[in-house]
Amino acid sequence: MNEQQYKISRKKDFNKIAESLTDNIEYQSSDALLSFGDAIKLLKKIPSQSVSLILTDPPYHSTKKKNIKNDTAFESDKAFLLWMQALIVEWRRILKPNGCIYLFCSSKMAGRIEYLFMEAYNILNHIVWSKPNEPGFDGWKQKMKKESLRQWYPHSERVIFAEPAFEGNLFKVYFANVIKEQRKKCELTMKELTEITGDYGKVNHGGAVSNWEAGRNVPSRTQYQKICEGLIATGKVDVMPLYEDLIRPFEAHSNAVFTDVWDFYSVRPYKGKHPAEKPLDMLEHCIKTSSYEGDIVLDCFAGSGSTAIAALNCQRKSISIELDEKWVEAIKNRLEKYEKGIDEFIKISNSQAIMKLTRTNGKPTSNDKQQLTLF
Repeated sequence: MNEQQYKISRKKDFNKIAESLTDNIEYQSSDALLSFGDAIKLLKKIPSQSVSLILTDPPYHSTKKKNIKNDTAFESDKAFLLWMQALIVEWRRILKPNGCIYLFCSSKMAGRIEYLFMEAYNILNHIVWSKPNEPGFDGWKQKMKKESLRQWYPHSERVIFAEPAFEGNLFKVYFANVIKEQRKKCELTMKELTEITGDYGKVNHGGAVSNWEAGRNVPSRTQYQKICEGLIATGKVDVMPLYEDLIRPFEAHSNAVFTDVWDFYSVRPYKGKHPAEKPLDMLEHCIKTSSYEGDIVLDCFAGSGSTAIAALNCQRKSISIELDEKWVEAIKNRLEKYEKGIDEFIKISNSQAIMKLTRTNGKPTSNDKQQLTLF
């Protein structure tokens, strides 16, 4: 399967999801889909193992903001956590085995939510977003009565980063089980597969193979190609999974944020801003780091639609679900402008500056850090 075939497979997944959500679709293009309705009900319709990345920002409950749908809907923490647990189950089902999730949550609820994840997921990071303001903009700090505080002000937000867990290897990762199962099917020892790949270890005869099957390390594309060629040459397997269907993507760069403390500027107030809007550059950072081009990105609490725009900017496909009619209309309007490449003024992410839309074949380039105005 080459790159083109891989993209075709993702397109098929996208079409199946669209088919499953037919009755709730408010907007659909070749790369973006917007559905109106309750997140859990619609997630139950989505086919299993069809989404590569979930990047979402559900109601925090602890913030009790009346201008955020369902943020005040739960009578107790327990009720909120039971609701979150139902979501976590559905997310696990619809994620591809090598997929992952970024979940935004409040510092107050993060620990309890993370505990719910631990049964069926590997917790990769508990990220702290420090939410700094742009230089020259104080925002909430001007209004804060610091003298009345009885604890440290909870300014930061948290991001739980997790992947589906699979029993059968030390680190509970999907690819390790697949490599081990296929090697055994081909009746090869670790040492024999090591001789095929040429990746010997300094201590054990299994070399890199033993680390791969433990889930400790990830084979490179070149190494995986050698594994596939060696196993197929035995005549006992006809085909091996594509690298993009086996290895969870994570591409960190030295010139980008690579620690678990993030300092992306919070979104400055502007007319039409969603009360919980996340910065476009932070969303793009998650998408570029943790998905392949052509992958499907799901946001089931879509809000302003920024995740959808970030996904499209990064050449991914977007599935958005939103319950609030006001924001469904806003997202629809935003996607229509984006997809049509209409020459309208747009706001640069996290800035009051205004500039014209940069166009490449009628659409913004993947490097543009820009955000379409909602209204």
